[in-house]
Formats: sequence, structure tokens, C-alpha cells
Amino acid sequence: MSTRVPFALIGAFAALYLIWGSTYLAIRIGVESWPPLLMAGIRFLLAGGLMYGWLRWRGVPNPTAQEWRGAGMIGFLLLACGNGGVTVAEHQGVASGVAALVVASVPLFTLLFGLFWGLRNTKLEWAGIVLGLLGIALLNLGSNLQASPAGAALILFATAAWSFGSVWGKSLTLPQGPMGSAAQMLVGGVVLLGGSLLSGERLEQWPTAAGWGALAYLVLFGSIIAFSSYLYLLKHVRPAAATSYAYVNPVVAVLLGIVFAGEQVGPEEWLAMAVIISAVVLIGLPQWRQGRRASEAKAAEQAASLKAAKA
Repeated sequence: MSTRVPFALIGAFAALYLIWGSTYLAIRIGVESWPPLLMAGIRFLLAGGLMYGWLRWRGVPNPTAQEWRGAGMIGFLLLACGNGGVTVAEHQGVASGVAALVVASVPLFTLLFGLFWGLRNTKLEWAGIVLGLLGIALLNLGSNLQASPAGAALILFATAAWSFGSVWGKSLTLPQGPMGSAAQMLVGGVVLLGGSLLSGERLEQWPTAAGWGALAYLVLFGSIIAFSSYLYLLKHVRPAAATSYAYVNPVVAVLLGIVFAGEQVGPEEWLAMAVIISAVVLIGLPQWRQGRRASEAKAAEQAASLKAAKA
């Protein structure tokens, strides 16, 4: 008996797989006109403010103090440390496609951090972790990360912060629905703008049309649509499944970087991409199997209930 997959889940996964794959190129274009922390701060403060104002106008209640604290912690980890770190790393010269490859290791870190909350990994997931770490090692042999050691370290830190926040968020009290996205983006934006001020960033010249276009794309698609989809998935599937977008994003980002930004990807980095994507697929297999068994069991239970009702 076939089971129907909720349209919301399909849409959320599609948004992550395609939109977030393109945001690395948008960031690359944006940091050519904007200081990195300033751009990231404006991006999330504007996106969060628009969402918050619209939700309040629709009658959604303001988050409680406890919900603001939870949203602040996750916004700091995912947006200020995670996305902010990626933005600064690309500003320091890390290619957008290579940045996406490093971020593809999010499911590996997610499984490792999940151990602190009592989650147990299968043998297949452990195999994926080992294979993924090998892919990261191969990636560091490529010319892109060797040319920017500070950028490489920063993007690894950003990946770890994003993964830790993704797991921790499951046990925190957060605002429900889109208000959770809005609150986290507001906090993350304020922190990033504070970091920009403290680091002495300033505009050397007025941003170009491409710079403004990149910022607008990141606000609407990369933040409001895709980030809300990610938080939706974190609430409805296991963290490792929610982060499965990581095996599609690198391919999208690398191809876009080569075609539109003239980025060069060496043989070590192509091999690393194959290894990391294979690792993420291994990690995702137990999630997909578990989800399929649960769906089949639910369908069988519904069929039995319907049959009993007709009897």
C-alpha cells in the first residue's frame, strides 16, 4: 500500500536542497561589495524583522521570555557563528563551492553531538562519520583551503556551531512555527551587527547593483524561505535527516561557482566531494529506512482501523 508524503515536507526539502545550494554563490557575490559581518547582520535583521512584523500583524503572540532565550541561543549558534563564519570565510578567499563542501559535513557533526543527548548511532552511521572525516581531510589537501588556513579553520568552526545548535534546539523551548525563525534571525542579526561594529567594519564604497541583488536574494530566499524550511524539518524529522540537504548543496554550489564565478576546483576537491556526499548518504540511510517503516506501520494501523469500523 502506498503512503503519501506531506506536501510541506517535500517543499521544505526542495527549498533546502536547491535554494541553500545557491546561497553560497550569492554570499560570494555579496561580500565583494559588503563587509561580511555587516552583510550577514543586515540580512538576518531585515529578514527577521519582516517576518516578526508580519506574524504580529497576523495575531501571532509575542514569544515568552523563555522562548526568547532559547531562540537567542540557537540564533547565536546557527546564524551568528554558523552563517556568519561561512560569510567571513568566503570574504577571506574560500571558494563558494569549497565552502559548501565543508558545510556538507554538518550531518557528521550532528551525529557526534547527538551522543551528548543520548542518541545512539548505527554501524552505518559510524561508517558515514569515518568516511566523512576522510573526505574533510582530502578537502584540506586541495589548493583552496591551503591558500586560506584561517578561512578553513573558520568554516569548520561554523559547521560545528551550526550542528551543535541543530541538535541542542530539539531540547530547548522555542517559539512555535515561523515565529521561531523570526526570533532567531533577529537575535542572530543583532549579534552579527555588534560583531561588525566591534571589528571596525565599514563600507569603503556604495555596494554595486549585484551586491544589493545578492543581499535581497539572501534575505528573501536564503533566510525567510529556506531557513524557515530548515526549522520546520528539525521539528518533524531527526536532525540527521534534516541536514541531509548537505549532499545536494555542494553539487549545486560547485557547479554555480564554476559557471558564474569562474572558480577552480582541483582533483583533490572533486574526490573529497564524492567521499563526503557518499558519507552523508550512508548517514541518511538509517533515517530513510526508519521513516519508511514508520510510514508503513502507520498506514497498516489506519487500514486496520478502517476495516474494524466497517465491520
